[in-house]
Amino acid sequence: MTDPRTRVDELVHRFTRPGSSAADLLCDSHPADSVAFTVIEPDLSSRDITYGELRAESTRFAAGLAGLGVGPGDAVAVLMGRSAELVVALLGIWRRGAIHVPLFTAFAPQAIELRVGSSGAKVVVADADQCGKLDGLPGTRVVVAGAGGHGHDDFHELLARHDGAGDPPAALGPDGVLIELFTSGTTGAPKAVQVPVRALAAVLGYLEFGLDLRDDDVYWNAADPGWAYGLFYAVLGPLAARRRSLLLHAAFDPVTTWGVLERFEVTNFAAAPTVYRSLKGADHPVPSSLALRCLSSAGEPLTPDIPAWTGPVLGVTVRDHYGQTEQGMIIGNGWADTVREPIRAGSMGRPLPGWSAAVLADGGTTPAPAGTVGQVAVDTANSPLATFGGYARASGTSRFSDDGRWYLTGDTATQDEDGFFRFSARDDDVIIMAGYRIGPFEVETVLLGHPAVAEAAVVGRPDELRGEVLEAHVVLAPGAEATPDLERELQQLVKDRYARHAYPRAVHVVDGLPKTPSGKIQRFLLRQGG
Repeated sequence: MTDPRTRVDELVHRFTRPGSSAADLLCDSHPADSVAFTVIEPDLSSRDITYGELRAESTRFAAGLAGLGVGPGDAVAVLMGRSAELVVALLGIWRRGAIHVPLFTAFAPQAIELRVGSSGAKVVVADADQCGKLDGLPGTRVVVAGAGGHGHDDFHELLARHDGAGDPPAALGPDGVLIELFTSGTTGAPKAVQVPVRALAAVLGYLEFGLDLRDDDVYWNAADPGWAYGLFYAVLGPLAARRRSLLLHAAFDPVTTWGVLERFEVTNFAAAPTVYRSLKGADHPVPSSLALRCLSSAGEPLTPDIPAWTGPVLGVTVRDHYGQTEQGMIIGNGWADTVREPIRAGSMGRPLPGWSAAVLADGGTTPAPAGTVGQVAVDTANSPLATFGGYARASGTSRFSDDGRWYLTGDTATQDEDGFFRFSARDDDVIIMAGYRIGPFEVETVLLGHPAVAEAAVVGRPDELRGEVLEAHVVLAPGAEATPDLERELQQLVKDRYARHAYPRAVHVVDGLPKTPSGKIQRFLLRQGG
């Protein structure tokens, strides 16, 4: 068995070759008859998609994008659920040498417009039921997959009109950008993280060390591809690894999830803690014929009740993993034989191979003593899988120590004498709800768009199912009155203009917001009830 460091070096070498083509790395070099994805419908019927099919269809789509004026380096946004069309679109974008901008299907028009505008996307590829959100994008071409996209380019007609057989895939090289996704922050607009081809080494490293993905696994990552964990590890990683991945073409519900786990004999399952909590609390019997070998959790801290339930009930104890949009998965209780250790209660594990991390004391660059709370940081000088160098088009914004060595995650933790990390809290005000990171700034901006609101601050409060939910504190404009109708109006406004999952569950009218002398809102005091 190859030792972890040697394997990391092999991965880095594989994805840093000059002139590399994403289409070749992710599709064309794989056997044409191998199954890449099994797409499952709500009734549990399914369709297998081979690499040969993906190569042919994505070649047509790349040619179609070229016909729409998309060239290498241009951005193409994608507003789609888990489907065969999604995978074809992504591979077509990368084959063309363009940059994929993922959009979460729960986003409202304002959130979509911000990301499309910031990235400069020339084209948006969308499911038909998402078209109504795109009316405010003048000058942007829209390609629609499914019936009902009148007035826009039709996805399947675009494929039928183009062949592209003689068009070679773009040679991006290791620094060519595959993806530009946006991460929520506490101030200002969401920031763009660009993911280069060489980041595939880290993506594949997590699948191998963190999830122990094997040839004979039936693998299902239930996360949404509009976010990093689903995009990286349900789509991108399995393509790079040539491992079949399940895609459920349906919204989450516990009954369907149990059905997929049982009928498709899933052996390797990954999801946010919210999914496990929902399964645990569902009024549905646990299937008696599950084939589970590995259970993994990421996206938010794993509360102790979930491992305590999965072990005796499912026969496998779920393992917690930690990462971020900027860097991918950094720390974990890995499943691979070369890294697997007994789980320590409450620990999110140790740095995975290819990563070096520490808890830094008092905002400095010195590791804190064992058991002392400090900021989780990645030692980039000793992390060969690290690729994040800064946000795109965001001068003056840095997540690094002054000497450039440490990437500062913004999360706090302790580290014991054996190197195991235990999550403490976020060092910023980002809210993590059901595994989705929500920056308060965007929600506050929407609330301030209501004429009755003069000031607004949004914080997270604990929730048994979702981990956290949003809570808003607003100062009313002169003459405005606090009424139940106003609370409902503000909640609906957030659903309409930001995202339907991110509305504040409670709206508190206050006389003023706590602030620093410079005027910055002290959200931590609102979380404490101050």
